[in-house]
Amino acid sequence: MQLSPFKLERYFAKYEFNTEYLLCTSDCEAMPIADLLALEEGAAERFQHVWLGYTESQGGMSLRREIAKVYATTQPEDVLVFSGANEAIYLFMLAALKENDHIIVHTPHYQSLSEVAKGLGCQVSLWRAREENGWALDLDELPQLMQSTTKAIIINTPHNPTGYLMSRGDFDALNTFAQENNLLLFSDEVYRESEYDMKDRLPAAVDYGPHAVSLGVTSKTYGLAGLRIGWVATKNYDLYEKMASLKDYTTICNSAPSEFLAEVAMRHRKKLASRNLEIIKNNLSIIDDLFVRHSSLFAWARPKAGSMGFPKLLQGDVEIFCDDLVRKAGVLLLPGSVYDDTRNHFRLGLGRKNLPQAVERLEAYLSNRKS
Repeated sequence: MQLSPFKLERYFAKYEFNTEYLLCTSDCEAMPIADLLALEEGAAERFQHVWLGYTESQGGMSLRREIAKVYATTQPEDVLVFSGANEAIYLFMLAALKENDHIIVHTPHYQSLSEVAKGLGCQVSLWRAREENGWALDLDELPQLMQSTTKAIIINTPHNPTGYLMSRGDFDALNTFAQENNLLLFSDEVYRESEYDMKDRLPAAVDYGPHAVSLGVTSKTYGLAGLRIGWVATKNYDLYEKMASLKDYTTICNSAPSEFLAEVAMRHRKKLASRNLEIIKNNLSIIDDLFVRHSSLFAWARPKAGSMGFPKLLQGDVEIFCDDLVRKAGVLLLPGSVYDDTRNHFRLGLGRKNLPQAVERLEAYLSNRKS
């Protein structure tokens, strides 16, 4: 298998740990282990006695039991735990696809959602979210993208990087389309439970039937990226077993301390999500004001969920702008070119507490730029 360099991750490798303000992160504000353990009486004491041996390859049953509560009809036996979401994406592609298969991928997208399939020798058609439609997908385009070898549709909702949230009607229709055409639906739902209006929350794809796979992770909505715990939930037991078997060639099992902490987190996930949603909403008001003041320089479709948006730079080249900003002001934005976007967008993160200070630094940079 040949995989191209992961553009987004290589960009972060260059800047993430030597830049003062990361104004483009996709995750929410993290916390110390002590703060997480303080959510549950006795957790800190129990953590001291976690056995540092191998863990169950599928993920511990008690952790899978807590994860299953995210879904409406899913059981612990439907959940398979990984070291982060990217391992789950990788092994789904290996389990579900073979050379010359065809997939349809929601775009712009996190690179591994298409790159692994390309590395396997699959054909990839892009299902484009269009800015002029508020980053919505057009379901009428799906039949035109279908081929005789189509095996799966890959979507991400709430969406990275635009913050778009598919409507319930469209999500219902998409699941029906996948079922009627005997396709797998891989639904990246790592920003689920971060909707700005709870009434907009979609059901999880896994709860529509065995055609679907739902992807989740502790990193995004819950702000616990350092745990490196992700999962899939699916009622497709043949696919589940293939992924579980392939995991024997990657991580085999997960970190015991991470599984313990993830289990605590999932028991208190609503509190964690609420905490981070408050940060996002406060930051959104600051960003709204910023873009009003600089409407000649920036445009954007306001997100509906998640911890990011995808504004557009109206003057100049976005790669040059981002490079100059990080060098002169210590503020990191992510150019849309890492998503193969050619229309001058950039990713702006909304989930960190220091966003107000980062925006102050950005505004000072813009003032100096004008003068």
